[in-house]
Order: sequence, then structure tokens, then C-alpha cells
Amino acid sequence: MLSQVYRCGFQSFNQQLLPWVQSTGLSRSHRVQPSAIRHVRSWSNIPFITVPLSRAHGKSFAHRSELRHAKRIVVKLGSAVVTRGDECGLALGRLASIVEQVSVLQNQGREMMLVTSGAVAFGKQRLRHEILLSQSVRQALHSGQNQLKEMAIPVLEARACAAAGQSGLMALYEAMFTQYSICAAQILVTNLDFHDEQKRRNLNGTLHELLRMNIVPIVNTNDAVVPPAEPNSDLQGVISVKDNDSLAARLAVEMKTDLLIVLSDVEGLFDSPPGSDDAKLIDIFYPGDQQSVTFGTKSRVGMGGMEAKVKAALWALQGGTSVVIANGTHPKVSGHVITDIVEGKKVGTFFSEVKPAGPTVEQQGEMARSGGRALATLEPEQRAEIIHHLADLLTDQRDEILLANKKDLEEAEGRLAAPLLKRLSLSTSKLNSLAIGLRQIAASSQESVGRVLRRTRIANNLELEQVTVPIGVLLVIFESRPDCLPQVAALAIASGNGLLLKGGKEAAHSNRILHLLTQEALSIHGVKEAVQLVNTREEVEDLCRLDKLIDLIIPRGSSQLVRDIQKAAKGIPVMGHSEGICHMYVDSEASVDKITRLVRDSKCEYPAACNALETLLIHRDLLRTPLFDQIIDMLRVEQVKIHAGPKFASYLTFSPSEVKSLRTEYGDLEICIEVVDSVQEAIDHIHKYGSSHTDVIVTENEKTAEFFLQHVDSACVFWNASTRFSDGYRFGLGAEVGISTSRIHARGPVGLEGLLTTKWLLRGQDHVVSDFSEHGSLKYLHENLPIPQRNTN
Repeated sequence: MLSQVYRCGFQSFNQQLLPWVQSTGLSRSHRVQPSAIRHVRSWSNIPFITVPLSRAHGKSFAHRSELRHAKRIVVKLGSAVVTRGDECGLALGRLASIVEQVSVLQNQGREMMLVTSGAVAFGKQRLRHEILLSQSVRQALHSGQNQLKEMAIPVLEARACAAAGQSGLMALYEAMFTQYSICAAQILVTNLDFHDEQKRRNLNGTLHELLRMNIVPIVNTNDAVVPPAEPNSDLQGVISVKDNDSLAARLAVEMKTDLLIVLSDVEGLFDSPPGSDDAKLIDIFYPGDQQSVTFGTKSRVGMGGMEAKVKAALWALQGGTSVVIANGTHPKVSGHVITDIVEGKKVGTFFSEVKPAGPTVEQQGEMARSGGRALATLEPEQRAEIIHHLADLLTDQRDEILLANKKDLEEAEGRLAAPLLKRLSLSTSKLNSLAIGLRQIAASSQESVGRVLRRTRIANNLELEQVTVPIGVLLVIFESRPDCLPQVAALAIASGNGLLLKGGKEAAHSNRILHLLTQEALSIHGVKEAVQLVNTREEVEDLCRLDKLIDLIIPRGSSQLVRDIQKAAKGIPVMGHSEGICHMYVDSEASVDKITRLVRDSKCEYPAACNALETLLIHRDLLRTPLFDQIIDMLRVEQVKIHAGPKFASYLTFSPSEVKSLRTEYGDLEICIEVVDSVQEAIDHIHKYGSSHTDVIVTENEKTAEFFLQHVDSACVFWNASTRFSDGYRFGLGAEVGISTSRIHARGPVGLEGLLTTKWLLRGQDHVVSDFSEHGSLKYLHENLPIPQRNTN
């Protein structure tokens, strides 16, 4: 009985381990055949294509985005990553996740190496079982009883634990890697293996041969023979984290690796000890910065700490290997931390020798925050003056703007589709229209920030006000549309918001000059930093994680861009629409004179716009009528491809291609036509297949029109008007930051009002809540007070 409880014999290791492995999903049915390893590899039903990788070693990567080109990678697993929280035994689930990620990268054609701790913890677990078993047997023989009494476990010597745990640790790695048809090999080293030239050459040759054979080397210090660490209680000090960090750095440089990933139990390097109020994660660390950093305590196990990791990282960086220090224990990220780092995502602290020419995006966010607050304190007339000056600059500097735009168009030729090139293009008329729109915004900004919405007398001499205030810092991400930059900047200025702008690289030249003109306009009142253009190689997904710097994200671009941002945003609200599936319902009482003009303008005027018509719903009574024929003839003349809905196709002997989906945004000269029997069926169709963007009814029956207007649940609903009117400029908002289909805060074209929120101001004279209790001396009045009118002259 006692042997069943305590004995953990390693002769039956596989029988005990494999059921656990299978329960985690690493079953043999997911193996990849070795013959397919270098082509398409898959497990868990996910294919992984071999990635062509080549890079001359000698200089580390300058930017995170370049890490995806890393060919040879060392992953160092710290003691806190490998061991359980009780510091006795291994964290099996965490290890399985790490092995899976390493296998993913290995099967992409990369060369992976592991530097791992864990032998001491594994050995300690085994020796404890043996000691408990031995003590319990002796106690049972001595007392004649089967009951166990409290037994003291002696302090276990680290080298003995390492000797007992090495084989089990390697057997565990072997079993896990086998599930991915990957072979692993163990290499135990000491400092002498690096100091002795012959041993160093032998080690180098062995590692290169293993990598050549697609084998993952698993390297560890031979803790069974190394000098003992400083004495400490129980497991404290038995695994020298500093030695393992040094080992990983030496190995990375010796093998000319591209990337060293150091996993520990902290997110990365902080500018002050983690856990302190002002501690901020350092995204990029440069040589020389260590003088300005305060190091905290070491991890819960091992001898090293962050200072040892930084020294090892800088040593590897000097040797030409890029380094990232990250958290390998957090349950929400440990399952993809390694692959995220290799994909260039903003994880942990990246060590780089190349300092950017300008500020980091975090610094830009802080500048936008402080600049926005300064902007909000200006008088409305001063904000209007900034916008007027920007409008003047757009026309005065027209030649310089168009020259920069010409460079963008030349570089984009052949790379961008025609609709995107049209969006990218600027012209004199576009700049004039922009200037007009900006002046409209300036006029409306007089009644924006600080406007009183409600006044209430709570009690005598206790008055409450609700006033408009800026949202904070906006992140606007836009594609191919440089004209978006001054529009959004003007709205941010008018509403007193700080602004981060991330434009597409296809409009880099245009965006640069437009941003410079914006900052020139802001400078007249000393708030130049309120609007920032992100020019770093920042991934959009990384920007969406800056929840402490950004208050609202507004995407301007394709539906795919909007969906990606909505998915990537972590804790930051996103204002926008993922699709613009706009409908037009042609009622049985529609006017023949109006319908073709409305359909042509809605579909053909700018088919790439989000407010372009995508689905035309026609009342059944109009089929085979002159009105219907006119619609079809007009679409053919305009070269619009027609897709037939299921009901429409059933009425035709020879129909156009049947639509694949009734929920399609074409963004081109294509349209879906479907037949409905009534206005109610049209409404039901819109609610089922639409995107709540813009929907139109064409009819001469006012009662039918009002029914449609009241019952269609979309951001914009029109009667006898083109879908293309769904636009901030056409609504008289001056411009828009986008069109929102959400139901909270703002909906439809979002202009100045949509970039404001409110705060409450309470003015009293020594008022306390207890005075209003049942036995208090005061009573609530809750009287509505008149709202003072602001002087806008």
C-alpha cells in the first residue's frame, strides 16, 4: 500500500506519463509523418508551412518586426517557469505548452535549442518519495502499526537532487517532443566546456550536427558536479539562475544564434521594481540604460535575478544575438508567448542596439495625453483659430502636398488595386473641399468642450452641472486615405482630444507633410504635441494593447481592418463598423423618374465607399415592368455585375450568377438583387442580412415610408435619397472620424459631438450626506435650473 502511495519509480515512467500526455491533447493521432516534416507539418489539425529563412549572423536585429526572420533560436527556461508553485516537481502543463510552441517553430524550418532548469526540482520530488517511503517502512516495523506519524524530511543536497532528476527530466522532454515527431537530445555542460578550447570545439560540433539532423538540443548545466551554491534552506539556492542565464547567453553567441528568448516569472524589465506604483514595463532596452534602472529581488527559486538576466542579455547582444526577456508563467500568455515573440509582437522586453530617431509610441501617447489636456483648456476661439490656420495651410501649401502625394502614387503603382489608388490620390479639388470642411468644424467648435448640458439644484447652495469634456486620447488607424488625417486632426482639436494617428505605409509621404502642417497650426497656441503621427514599425495589434494610453480606437479602412482591430483591442473600446452592407428597397409605389438616379448614385458614384449600395430589394409587383427594365438597363450601361438572390433567380429562366451570400459587401461595381413581397419582408431581410449601416426606401407612399423609417434598426435610414448621403460632411458635421454602427455613445457619421463625453461638477458649501438623513436638517430639492447660453460671438 505504501509503495502505491509513495513510490514513483522511473522504470515505469512512460506508463505513468503517457496517459497524462494523452489527456492534454498531445495524442499520437496528431503526429506528423517524418517524410512530411520539411513540407507541410501539422498537429491538432493545424497546418504549419515551412518558412524560408536565411540570415547572415553578425549583427542583432534592430526592430521587433525583424524577429520573424530568426533562423536559429535559443529558449532559456528559468527555474520559476519549469517548477511548480510548491517548488517540488515540474509544472507539466506549462512545459507541454512550451514544447508545443518550440515544435511549431522547429517544424517551420527553424533551428531550436532549449536551455532548461528543472533537474533539481524533479530529483527532489523523487528523493522525497524515497525518503518518505523509507521512513514510513521503518516506522511501521518499529511500532507495529500501519498509521503514519509526522515525519521530518531532511534538507536535500542540490547535487544529489540533480543527479536523481536528470534522467526523469529528459525522459519527460522526450515523451513530449515525440508527440510532434521531433527528436530531442540532452547535453550537460559545465564552465570548463566553454573555457577549454578542445571541449568547446567538441560541444560546438555536436550541437551543429544535432541541428543538421533536425534534432532539438536540450542543454543544462551539470548540477550534479558543479560547486554547491551558497547554503540556504531547502530548495533555496539549489538552481543557480545566474549560471543558467550565463549558459544561455554563452551558448547563443557560441552557436551564432539569431534570437535568445529568456523566460522567467516576470513580464520583462521594468523601470523600477515590479509591483511598485510607478513601475512601467520597458518595451525596448538599450545598452547603457541599466544605469537608470533599479533592480528588484530575484525570482522565487534560483540564485539569479533580473540584474543577472540583463547582464547576460547585454553580453549576448554584444555578440550579435537579439534577446527578449518575457514571462513564461502567466496562464493567459504562456501558451503562445514564444511564438508571439518570434512573430514580432510586443511581448516582454526587447534588447536592441539601435535607438529610434524619434520617441517611442508610448512616449507619443503620453505627449498626446498632456497635449490634449492643454488643448482642452484653450478657449473655443483659440481652438477654432488653430483649425482655420490648418485650413489655410492646406490651400497655401497645395503644391508641396500634391508633390508628396505624387511620390506615394508612383510607389503604389502596380501594388494597389484601382479603388485603393483612387482613395490614395489627392487633388486640388479635394484639398479645397477639405479646407471648407475644416472651416465648418471650426465654426461648430465654439459650442463643444465645456458646454453645460444640465443644471440641478440638489439643495440650497448645492448645485450640480453636467458638462461636455474630451474623451482623452484617440487612436485613429486609417488606410490609403491621406485626406483623413487633417479631417480627424481638426475634429480632435475642436473636441480637445489628444490624437495618435497610424496611417498606411502607402501614404507615408502624404501623411508626413500633412502632419507637419497640423503641428504647425497647433504651434500658434503652444499645443504642438497634441497630435502625433506614429512612424515606428509598430504593429497595429501592439497599438491596440496600449489600454493605459489610449481611450478610444477609431479604424478607418476596409472591413477586414476593422474586424482585426476589434479582435485585437484589449480593454479599449472601438468605434466603427466592420461592414457596410447597405440596402435600397424599391416599393411597388416607387417613382419611375427617381429610381434609376438613386440606384446609379448609390452604387456607381463611389462603389468602394462603405456607404455604397450593395443589395437592391425590389417589390415582386415591379418584376417585368418598364421600371424594372430601366433599372437593369442602367446597371448594364454602368457595367455593374448583377448577382441574383434566391427568390429573384427563381423568377428567371436565364438568371445572372446566383449570389453566394446575401451578406456581402462588394466594394466594387457589383450588386445583389433580391425580390420581396412587402415592406415588412424588406425590413426583415435588412435585419437578417444587413450591417445596420445605411438603408433606403424608394416610394411615393408617405405612410409606407414612415413605417420603414421607424422600423428599420440601422444607424442611417433614408427615404428617397441616395445611400451616399451617409457622411459627416454631407450631414453638415464638417467631417467625420468614421461611421459607427454600435449602439453605445455614438451612432452613424461621427463628428464633433461623438468625440465628447461628460463629467459632473458639484459646487457646495460644507455639505455632507448625513445632513440629508431621516433625522437630518436638510432636504433634497432636485430642481432643474436654466442652462446659461454661451456667447459665441
